[in-house]
Amino acid sequence: MAANDDWRREPTAYQVRSVVRTIDPSIAHIARVQDYWLGGKDHFEADRIAGDEVIALLPDTVASVRQNRAFLGRTVRFLAGEAGIRQFLDLGTGMPTASNTHEVAQARAPESKIAYVDNDPMVLAHARALLTSRPEGQCAYIDADIRDPETILGKAAEILDFSEPVAVVLMAVLQFIPDEDDPQGLVRRLVEAVPAGSCLVISHPASDIQAAAMASATTRLNQLMAQRAKPRSRDAVTAFFDGLDLVEPGVIRCPEWRPDRPEDAAGKSTMWGGVAKKPGGAGQPAPSSPV
Repeated sequence: MAANDDWRREPTAYQVRSVVRTIDPSIAHIARVQDYWLGGKDHFEADRIAGDEVIALLPDTVASVRQNRAFLGRTVRFLAGEAGIRQFLDLGTGMPTASNTHEVAQARAPESKIAYVDNDPMVLAHARALLTSRPEGQCAYIDADIRDPETILGKAAEILDFSEPVAVVLMAVLQFIPDEDDPQGLVRRLVEAVPAGSCLVISHPASDIQAAAMASATTRLNQLMAQRAKPRSRDAVTAFFDGLDLVEPGVIRCPEWRPDRPEDAAGKSTMWGGVAKKPGGAGQPAPSSPV
């Protein structure tokens, strides 16, 4: 990335609205807890307390969260490079940190377009950090609930061309959608809206890695946090990719997915991750309309 910011611009068509929802500093929120785990500064005492209690029960938590960020970087570099993707729909964005999706993608392909989606008021307050794009590309922030795919797809269509491949990025977010809210149906709707050649990226806390510690940590976190998390097994995470072609090495612990160095694969992680491509080509049915 360039040493100065002269090449950056803020797209005028996608202004950040004022925060209208209340930020309650007395209740932990996952975006702020993760910011604490990543060494950020945008969190409150309640977030630090929750974060520390989880670490006490699951000591690999911080390493796992950092491995998840590294996994995001590797997958986006793969998508913008080898896969040739130029459009990204990043859902459950979280607090801006180092190596955000648009920074990684536009470092490889400056013309990349990125639509971020979140509905946390503190994330919204910091969204301008996500709206600095290289002049060849574009960034947008969509204030929407991840469980409302029709609103998301309708707003995303203002910046993304759904007749061209899109990378749908669900990084450590599906655990906050309980089974009764049909997370598989959500993923299916998002995939239906993008054409053949598009890709799906998922990372998800594992219920079957350090199972007892993960269960205890999740129970405690859910007692302290506004959201409720549900870790899932490798088979359950793999099921989100049904109908798609998994990219090698499939659904695997995040540090084991195409590590930059062989020794990096041994990194501590309690999360599954994978990438898959939507099959098809000429003569295949057009994608379901995003609006």
